[in-house]
Amino acid sequence: MERQSRHRRTQIEDGVFVALVVLVSIAFALVVEPFFGAILWGVIVAILFIPVNQGLLKLIPGHRNSAALLTLLLIIAIVIVPAIILSIALVQEATALYAQINVGKINIPHMFAQFQAALPDWASIGLRRLGISNFAAVQRLLTDGLTASFRTVAAQAFLIGQSAFSFLIALTVMLYLTFFLLRDGLDLARKLDRAAPLRVLHRRALMRQFVIVIRATIKGSIVVAILQGLIGGLVFGALGISGALLWGVMMGFFSLLPAVGTGLIWAPVAIYLLATGAIWKGLILIFCGMFVIGMVDNLLRPILVGRDTRIPDYVVLITTLGGLQLFGFNGIVIGPVIAALFIATWQIVIRTRSHEAGAPPLTF
Repeated sequence: MERQSRHRRTQIEDGVFVALVVLVSIAFALVVEPFFGAILWGVIVAILFIPVNQGLLKLIPGHRNSAALLTLLLIIAIVIVPAIILSIALVQEATALYAQINVGKINIPHMFAQFQAALPDWASIGLRRLGISNFAAVQRLLTDGLTASFRTVAAQAFLIGQSAFSFLIALTVMLYLTFFLLRDGLDLARKLDRAAPLRVLHRRALMRQFVIVIRATIKGSIVVAILQGLIGGLVFGALGISGALLWGVMMGFFSLLPAVGTGLIWAPVAIYLLATGAIWKGLILIFCGMFVIGMVDNLLRPILVGRDTRIPDYVVLITTLGGLQLFGFNGIVIGPVIAALFIATWQIVIRTRSHEAGAPPLTF
């Protein structure tokens, strides 16, 4: 009787402790939630640059602080500073383009009328059936279709641009966290490995997949996006198209979406060039878009990511769009990571049930 009472009391105490662990963990998550983006990118940057930090530790063994600080300075030099310079140049480019539209140097209604006049009869009839008979109709169509999206983007842009001080705080938190993750990241990973309530093989497989996908997403998506945006901007500039930097950045952003990618930018511009009589420019842009900009993804992504770690393109597309919808810009990474962990988890389930080999394969 006394043994049963003691066992029941132990169960109650264990249950209360588990509830306390869950409650404290939720409270901690709520406290750090305002800096979720900064923490996420701090973890990402640390994962990417841990090999560099370990290389420095081999050169200066026993000086973890110095190695982490040197790695952090390298991150600032090759990531943060170029990103700030690009942002400033992009704002200047967008401002100059807007000024040209205001003064009439870029006459969008005239360009649309010129494009419409160059279309064959069947295309013009198709546009009229869609309610696209003039530039004002296009404006109304775009406004009706994209109002909700633009409101969301505008709200996000306002929240981001509302205070430069908030941005600096988030950047400082990210860099500060990155320093300690570079210095103590391996120790923290080992503690997490011991604390996770999963079997050893399962938790290590998931942690390994998390790190692999973070590196693959950045190397295989961000690096390719930078290269495609750079090449696209150079091609636009060489063809004399206004706002080449702006177009290049847009191509870099859209290249994060597989399958459609940069074609969403260069294809309409090429069609406009062909329709308005700039045949050679349109053909050159199509050639560069398909065989130069497009081939960057096909050639470099398998090399950077590795064929064994790739997620199917349709899964990347859907999870990237879903991630952007749910988490904003952070969703570019969060979406594919969740997809990879989902696939890895179900692969573990499949392996654990592989003993059921007697059943015939499923057919339809």
